[in-house]
Order: sequence, then C-alpha cells, then structure tokens
Amino acid sequence: MPKITVVLPTYNERDNLPRIVSAVLAQPLAGLNLLIVDDNSPDGSGDVAEELARAHPGRVEVLHRPEKQGLGPAYVQGFQHALRRGADCIAQMDADFSHPPQTLVQMADLLAHYDVVLGSRYVSGGALDTDWPFWRKALSRFGNAYARAILGMKARDVTGGYRMWRAETLAAIPWERVRSNGYAFQIEMLYIAARLGFRIAEIPIYFAERQAGRSKMSLRIQIEAALRVWQIRFAYRDLEALEPDPLRV
Repeated sequence: MPKITVVLPTYNERDNLPRIVSAVLAQPLAGLNLLIVDDNSPDGSGDVAEELARAHPGRVEVLHRPEKQGLGPAYVQGFQHALRRGADCIAQMDADFSHPPQTLVQMADLLAHYDVVLGSRYVSGGALDTDWPFWRKALSRFGNAYARAILGMKARDVTGGYRMWRAETLAAIPWERVRSNGYAFQIEMLYIAARLGFRIAEIPIYFAERQAGRSKMSLRIQIEAALRVWQIRFAYRDLEALEPDPLRV
C-alpha cells in the first residue's frame, strides 16, 4: 500500500481548511495523508490546522513556518519533510478548492506508469472557471504559452500547481539550485523534471475560482514569473536525462 502525502501550503486559509481537509481525506485512497505547511497566517490558519491534526491523528500533520516566505520554499520544505517520512507519492495542491480533490484517485492510478502527473487546464476536457472574465483567461493562457515556448516544454500546462510526484522523482531534484519563490516555482520544477527525462502525464481538470478568501496572485508575482522563465532556461542547460529505470513500466 503506497503512502500518499498531499502537501497543502496555507496562508490565510482558515475558512477553506476544514472543508478541503475533509474533502481530501474522503478520497478512496489507502495510505492517504495530509501535510499542511502554514506560513504563520495572521487569520489563525495554523491554529485551525492544529485542530484538524488532533481530529485526524496520523493522517494530518502541520509544519509551521515563522513568516510568509513564498510558495516555492513552502513546497520545498513540505516535499523534503514528506520524503523523510517515507512517502511513496507526494501531491501538491491549493487549499482553496481550485483543484478538485477527487482527481487525486486518477492521478495515483497514472503514477504507476509515469513519474509526475499534472492536473491540466489545457488538455482536452480541461477548463478554467467559466465565470472568469476574458482578460483573466487570456492572461493565464498567455503566461502558460509564454513559458512553454521559451523552455520548449511539451506539457500543455506548465504553470499549474496541481501535481502528483513519485518520491524517486522528487528525490532526484537538485534542491540546492531551485531558486523560484513564487508561482515560477511550478515552472522551474517541471522544467527540471523534463530535463532529467522523467515521464510526464496530464489529466484534465476544471480549475474553479477559490471558494473563500483572496487570491495570492499579483502583478508583481506575474512579472517575477515572466522574468524568471529566462533565468530557468539558462540555469539548467547542464542537466541531462537520468538513466532509465528498467523496472518502470
């Protein structure tokens, strides 16, 4: 029975946390558990997370960070903690219900044949929230196409944050070189995986608007991601594909 850890970064998500934890733990996956990584949220998300950990002993764990330090470092710390705890598969997702928890089952099934599985908005069957205005959808599509073009990536959704990784895949990441602090972290991680020759699968998701709280996306984050893409392209020119694993189907 593989151990699947879902890493859930939080900052001011107290209204979403109880519902998203309940929804994730309700999925029919044996060995599924949650790791909440809270950046000292002013709204008390960390306290709510601790209450949930007490309510679900052995299935919910909390990492407290002293301050808001960015999405990338939160995921890095969460991934490394899950690896140390012996996770076989590690998923990443938002706490705001923009990523459908029920897709975790299909992701886990596909991970038997791939190294990382993406919940994709841009493959057939995937979609952005129908209530989003045209400009927001256009900006999202442009940012994704921009990163794909510059980095020459085949995956259709390189900016999304809903993913499931094999532990062996994450263990091969050169963590000391990962520098992205915001949403460019998603691009950087996938580019590294592609450069190392890991096999990437995508399944369609409907990316919904968050159910509570405020979006963390800002113009500054978008500009950082656009500039960071060029740095990522040149930072990993030396990476080469690892030797294929003959045991992997």
